[in-house]
Amino acid sequence: MAAVLELVAGSYEQITFGYQVKTDEKEWTAKAEFTHHAHTASVSAVAASERFVVTGSKDETIQVYNMKKRIEHGALLHHDGTITCLEFYGTSHLLSGGEDGLLCVWSTKKWECLKSIKAHKGHVTSLSIHPSGKLALSVGTDKTLRTWNLINGRSAFIKNIKQNAHIVRWSPDGDRYVVVMNDKVNIYVLETATVTGTVANPKRIASVNFLNNSILAVAGDDETVRLCDVEKAKWVCDFKAHETRVKTVDSVNVDDYSVVVTASNDGFIKMWKIHLKEELEPPTLLGEVNTSARLTCLAVRRTSPMQQEITEEEAPQATTSEELLPELLRTKRVRIATEVVVLEDESKPKKKKKKNSGK
Repeated sequence: MAAVLELVAGSYEQITFGYQVKTDEKEWTAKAEFTHHAHTASVSAVAASERFVVTGSKDETIQVYNMKKRIEHGALLHHDGTITCLEFYGTSHLLSGGEDGLLCVWSTKKWECLKSIKAHKGHVTSLSIHPSGKLALSVGTDKTLRTWNLINGRSAFIKNIKQNAHIVRWSPDGDRYVVVMNDKVNIYVLETATVTGTVANPKRIASVNFLNNSILAVAGDDETVRLCDVEKAKWVCDFKAHETRVKTVDSVNVDDYSVVVTASNDGFIKMWKIHLKEELEPPTLLGEVNTSARLTCLAVRRTSPMQQEITEEEAPQATTSEELLPELLRTKRVRIATEVVVLEDESKPKKKKKKNSGK
């Protein structure tokens, strides 16, 4: 059976778009699944897991959607500032970062904030969870790259870098990671935590995504997507993806090839087929959809056809907040997370307490 893909994209117009992609035809078609206007400012981040989709915004909230039941699940209101990055670890946890410098760890079971860490002196600009789930990396506007121990929620390592980095990503097998500063990609090896190579993009980089352990897709402030071999630290392929600048790139592996999904200011989401072999060839266009919006962020979900059929039978069609309100009130599934948590400032080294020698 053909895989079913779901595309979720956020926009400057405050709207989140959802599309279901049929992959069993030569030309893939994206059918509109929902449009949702839950935010009061532009959507700045989106992440998807097997069950949930979350969107972050300049309105300082994280909106949670249950994709199996197709309903709003509530809003997470812990950050004070724009939500800059969101990432799931499996189905159990979500990490969020914001302009308030906070790194928050959420449990998806009850949507409680398990840990709130003052991670950076400035903004948290990007985060990435190691495939093991034991480590996370974050970068911020304080010119630091920080490694976090997710077992105890504490800072494990701080590296001072010369510029503000705005993207950090682990490779799928977790033995490498990349740090993006303006138009440069620095490639690190985990074992030594040192830079093994650097590649420069012609324009400022907007988004990166690992297609496999060695190939990194890079989208900059132009219409071209470039593929980099991180083992050799060199560009190996490029293609014109859109008519205007590419804002974000994501990917999913299907059968023996990779599907690269790009979104642009021109409103289009495009799906590209690329065979990851020794001699890379420019990808072929599988399908596209025009959202007629200025897109800002993108996430791809892969679901089984059987799961999709069950969802369609059970779930109401999600459209707008107003139409969903009676359903939400009836099912009592709205949860506003405002739990009080202990705030730990990990951006500064801890001072040792002086022992009291006298009585």
